[in-house]
Amino acid sequence: MARDFLFLLGSTRSGGNTEALARQAAAQLPAGDTARWLSLAELELPGFRDLRHTEQRVQAAPTGDAATLLEATLAATDLVIASPLYWYSVSTPVKHYLDHWGNWLYSPDLDFKQRMAGRTLWGVTALAGSDHSLADPLVGTLRNSAAYMGMNWGGVLLGTGTRPGEIEGDTEAAARAKTFFSSAPEPASRA
Repeated sequence: MARDFLFLLGSTRSGGNTEALARQAAAQLPAGDTARWLSLAELELPGFRDLRHTEQRVQAAPTGDAATLLEATLAATDLVIASPLYWYSVSTPVKHYLDHWGNWLYSPDLDFKQRMAGRTLWGVTALAGSDHSLADPLVGTLRNSAAYMGMNWGGVLLGTGTRPGEIEGDTEAAARAKTFFSSAPEPASRA
């Protein structure tokens, strides 16, 4: 069955190491699978306000880039968060995107959580240095988000690179990228 991948680029600069690693992995997608790319930093999203416990709890339907992002999210069978490691976790644009999930959970008639269940969440990140355990908080954020939403967990493709282009020297990450999306995701669990 063909899959529809949504690659969400979380870097604040284009063409960075994380994006390059994600593109290496995407190049291996089987024929018939589709890949859509959105740069979260280039989208004009409204600021996040947590209204869950207020009288304004119900969120208005998203418009503009927020509506585009929501539609792309719901159209994908597989979501790939491509975030460089920022202070041991996801980048600000990715965190902002995940915050919007909270609003979408409370949007009337959206059934966001139910519609996300069964899809697969993947991650791709580049970090400085070879100690990939430093990315554990990022991995935990994504894995726990998948579990909460009832999504399958595809894992995180990790690579090493600081300056733009350095990921090209990480031959181990390049080898993992060749089979990353062909690995079987962990079935959905509840956090």
